Amino acid sequence: MSQAQEVALTLDAALQSSSDRNTAIQAAQSSVSASSNAAIIAGQLPNPTLNAGVDNLPINGSQGFTIGQNILTMRRIGIQQEWVSSDKRQLRSDLANQMVDRERSGYLGQVANVRQQTAMAWLSAAYAKQALALQEALVDHMTHELAATQASYRGAKSTAADVVQAQLMLAQTQDDRLKARQVFTTALIGLSRWTTTSVTDVIGDPPAPESVVASLPLEQLRAVQPVLAAASADVRVADADTAVANSNRSANWTWNLSYLQGGGHASFVSVGVSIPLPINRKNVEDRDVSEKADLANKARLLYEDMQRQVESDIETLSATLANGRERIANLKQGLLPAANQRVSLATAAYQTGTGSLADAFLAKRAQLDAQLKVLDLQREVSLTWAQLEYQVVPPTLSASQ
Repeated sequence: MSQAQEVALTLDAALQSSSDRNTAIQAAQSSVSASSNAAIIAGQLPNPTLNAGVDNLPINGSQGFTIGQNILTMRRIGIQQEWVSSDKRQLRSDLANQMVDRERSGYLGQVANVRQQTAMAWLSAAYAKQALALQEALVDHMTHELAATQASYRGAKSTAADVVQAQLMLAQTQDDRLKARQVFTTALIGLSRWTTTSVTDVIGDPPAPESVVASLPLEQLRAVQPVLAAASADVRVADADTAVANSNRSANWTWNLSYLQGGGHASFVSVGVSIPLPINRKNVEDRDVSEKADLANKARLLYEDMQRQVESDIETLSATLANGRERIANLKQGLLPAANQRVSLATAAYQTGTGSLADAFLAKRAQLDAQLKVLDLQREVSLTWAQLEYQVVPPTLSASQ
């Protein structure tokens, strides 16, 4: 990362960078590719087996361990093929394809997580930048106040205590600015972790905290919500696995064809078939089918539980988001105007000599605290919005496609 180009990113650019570069997403893509190759293999016949050997080789007498002298000794070469019916191969192929879908759901889960973490990191940096700007504005104001107080002291209109008070106020605001700068720097480092690019700044305003996720119908939500998509894929995999197990109750036959050459150069052909005997089907094949059926039932129950969990989480985040928007509106209508008015009154009193510099600073400090309080609430609401909005993937990446 240290050798990467330093950049300033908008939210969309950060999301694009993380989607293109994140190694967790690339690893999930490799997993999808691997399972796709396995799906092709699943529908094929097993490879044939080449058999070669010597039959009826004498081990004693004058012809012991010799080939070609005893008429019963046979050189043999043949081929053997296990035959899997087309229906069975189709079922195995279906199972493999469902496993590809499950891996794709895992890929979508990685995409959603990376996008969500990137969005939250960008928002944290954006609000940290705004908080730093407020602290820097206060430092500028207090620097101005200190210079004015020193000038007033030289004109015998202020006391030495007023100058010391101004110096203390400036030192405090400078320390607060340093803390705000560190918070911003740390936020940029966190964002760089997801974009895999050394981010030096964020640009653009945070989006309005409005989300349509809560209004998505269940069928559409299942397609774009990776947790639900994965749970649904688990059900399909379990059903397909049950179908394969049921097909295995019918054994596969193995055919063989051999060419034999005996002593005296007599030639023979041997044809045969091997048929497994399911003499214990009740405790082998049938129990395998029962096991897979139970696992399919488990997958269905887990899906139902996951659906309730996802719906509950979405409802909770939506309620929290709505409450946060209402609180922001109330603070902007009540707290900020009152804080601004207090600054105006305290400044006017100080300028007319009826108030102190300390009172003016306290009013300015209270104004900053009010602004930071609103800013912190906006950050909190935006992070809630990101948790809700980015728990789903764009429809173009949905599991159904």
